[in-house]
Amino acid sequence: MKPLSETLTEQGIAFTFPITIKDANGDRTYFEYRIGDYYKCEFDANRKQTYYETNDYCVKWEYDAEGNLTYYENSDGRKVGTPRSAKTCEGKVVEVDGVKYELKAL
Repeated sequence: MKPLSETLTEQGIAFTFPITIKDANGDRTYFEYRIGDYYKCEFDANRKQTYYETNDYCVKWEYDAEGNLTYYENSDGRKVGTPRSAKTCEGKVVEVDGVKYELKAL
């Protein structure tokens, strides 16, 4: 991924540093403090961090329904545990009529 500032510059959109994006819970999901230096985060429905990325490093975490860490992987090649299949939507959260549901594979 390239820094957001590069995309904004390419599109001719004016901006100032720092660039900050927060999710609906107020958790910072993107922060860029100068050209080339950024981090990006993702969180699950329980606000546990599931992804972290900088311009030169990334980490991924997965948790079970009880919030226990089940998988860890980083860009240095370290892997611990077993990842959920990329073909399932287990752990994803959907919202129907204002009610949130966490999907579970059967």
